[in-house]
Amino acid sequence: MSPKRVVVLQRPVDLDDVQAIEALDSMGMFGTARDLPEQCSRALDTAADVPLPAGGPFQNIVVTGLGGSAIGGDLLRVYAFTCLDIPVTVNRGYTLPRFAGPRTLVLAVSFSGNTEETLGAYNEARRRGAAIVAVTSGGQLAAQARRDGVPLITVPGGIAPRSAIGYLFLPLLMLLDRLGLVNGIEAEAAEAVRILRELRIRYDLEAPLTENPAKQMAMNLQGRIPVIWGASTTTEAVAQRWKGQINENAKAPAYWNVLPELNHNEIVGFQAPTDILHRIWLVFLRDPDDHPQVQKRFAVTREIVGKVVAGVSEVEASGKGLLARMFSLIYLGDYVSLYLACRYGINPGPVEVIDRLKSTLAKGE
Repeated sequence: MSPKRVVVLQRPVDLDDVQAIEALDSMGMFGTARDLPEQCSRALDTAADVPLPAGGPFQNIVVTGLGGSAIGGDLLRVYAFTCLDIPVTVNRGYTLPRFAGPRTLVLAVSFSGNTEETLGAYNEARRRGAAIVAVTSGGQLAAQARRDGVPLITVPGGIAPRSAIGYLFLPLLMLLDRLGLVNGIEAEAAEAVRILRELRIRYDLEAPLTENPAKQMAMNLQGRIPVIWGASTTTEAVAQRWKGQINENAKAPAYWNVLPELNHNEIVGFQAPTDILHRIWLVFLRDPDDHPQVQKRFAVTREIVGKVVAGVSEVEASGKGLLARMFSLIYLGDYVSLYLACRYGINPGPVEVIDRLKSTLAKGE
């Protein structure tokens, strides 16, 4: 049996020590978080002049991708729930669902362009005659799309895929706007950018702990197990985003679920073991468009489980449009995950476990 890998953590970083945080953050993750409003502004332009895919009218849309390249598809699926007449499916694998065919629009998303599962799904989409648009910063996916004459949305590279949420979500919406499937995206995106710029002042490094909600929540989550709960059709993909960001940035476990579904199963699991329950910190992501019954469920659920966990935080979305409200919650979660990494003395950038897994798979070991 091979010995267990031991991770030696540095001392927790003072969240008001800007120099210490920047010294720890070797990949500039705070810088890319700070840049998100500008990234969202630039992202719309990447799809503005891309040739539209042939075919249509489409019966369904499949977004195929993994990790940070797939979360934009999840956000698109939630966004489309109330404004799109055809279903959006997110595919995380080497193959496509059986229904995908000539009347399907496949959005193949790989930030690096070298994600093997996405390349496999892209090739299957070609074999099935689906309409395809590729979204990538380069790599094999870009090369294949150019070779095959497939419309290609090229996004800037040089950052971690999980930091490219604007580039991996907004171009998809812009494409659907140009296809006439949704409308008003530019106005909604403009509001989102404005909200993000306002929130940046509150969340960024220069804002002290006493006035910074992101730093305060990171302190609450330190040494705890974050459990993020959203609501179906509004904040479910954002809750998933929070979980993934804590995993990759803070290198810590986190879990997510949605109401009302969790009221039919997960809520029962808050009776034992008490030593673990006392380590859980619940984060409720709230949206004004949550169904009235879901709003009641949040209140009742807090009353039931709030007594047995370490604590509960409720976060309200900001903005009028759904796009702004989504990004306002995403932005807080991104900063919280980065500050939590600092409290664990962990460099938020590298994801060595994922890199090692990919390397092992590539060697066929």
